[in-house]
Amino acid sequence: MSNILRLVIACVVLGAGVTLCGFGFWGWGILVFLIGGLILTTYFINEKMIMAQFYLRKENTVKAEAWLMKITDYEKELNKNQHGYYNLLLGLNESRKAPLKAEKYFKKALSLGMKMSHNIALAKLSLAGIAMAKRNKREAQMYLQEATKADTNKLLAEQIKMLKNQMAQMDKQQVIRGGFRQQF
Repeated sequence: MSNILRLVIACVVLGAGVTLCGFGFWGWGILVFLIGGLILTTYFINEKMIMAQFYLRKENTVKAEAWLMKITDYEKELNKNQHGYYNLLLGLNESRKAPLKAEKYFKKALSLGMKMSHNIALAKLSLAGIAMAKRNKREAQMYLQEATKADTNKLLAEQIKMLKNQMAQMDKQQVIRGGFRQQF
């Protein structure tokens, strides 16, 4: 259902609730008004995104992907503020299957914008991990510094520290001509 249609339905239901209260049917008016408020809430917070996030937290990627795939056209179904979060969820889900293919979703999420700083830090931290997997140390360091700046609440401090340690290990290893790794 498109977002504009949700908004129209919410306004009609809220108007019906106010009308019922105006005619003296307070019980029904309040009930219909609450239902209209619930419909209006789905305009700002999409239920499919909530279910996908719930299943990602439970580490059930199959069901999370199923809920994300129910959103056929995210530009019409989601509020403009949710576009970045949709791509972030797609990237997190894809990173569990094929980490290098998730890069485009994280970059698109950052370009569309997200309001919460810890989500920006999560996207940049994931991009740093992908850059490290590609052996692009400079890009990984850049994303890691940006993730550290964006993580104002220190929710990802442990993961950032772990990635810095892995980057230090990457510095200690060098690949010589024969393809063998030599540690110093």
